[in-house]
Amino acid sequence: MKLLTLFAGLAAVAGAGSAQSQPAPILRNTCLITAGVGRLVNFYESVLGIKAQRTGDDYAEFHTGGAVLAIFSAQAQEKYIPGSAHAGRNRSAILEFQVADVDREYSRLQPLIKTWVRKPTTQPWGTRSVYFRDPDGNLVNFFMAAKAR
Repeated sequence: MKLLTLFAGLAAVAGAGSAQSQPAPILRNTCLITAGVGRLVNFYESVLGIKAQRTGDDYAEFHTGGAVLAIFSAQAQEKYIPGSAHAGRNRSAILEFQVADVDREYSRLQPLIKTWVRKPTTQPWGTRSVYFRDPDGNLVNFFMAAKAR
């Protein structure tokens, strides 16, 4: 019986490398490349209401409970992976944060946000969202489940 258990364990380990047994990749971190780390960190500290964990002048992280939003300097990115990123040019991704009350956040953020993209709106897919841009032009969505009427 012990030998059978050993073989079953070895088979499980051997099969762990196959594509069928691998779990799906898990998104844990989104990193924004910026020419103004301090400016973007200050912005997100105010918007998210949490302090960044900094590692020197080139990198900071916001642990949001679900994933990490990282801020990294364009100069350091160019040093480590030349030609891989261009700061402040993203127009294809949205940073989406679930919040308790979109309308309350919209009121709170009035003095902080320079560019509003869409005021609080109930979307056809069942969320209430407010869209705005960060100082680098990245699109941000604060959303919540829409309340039944």
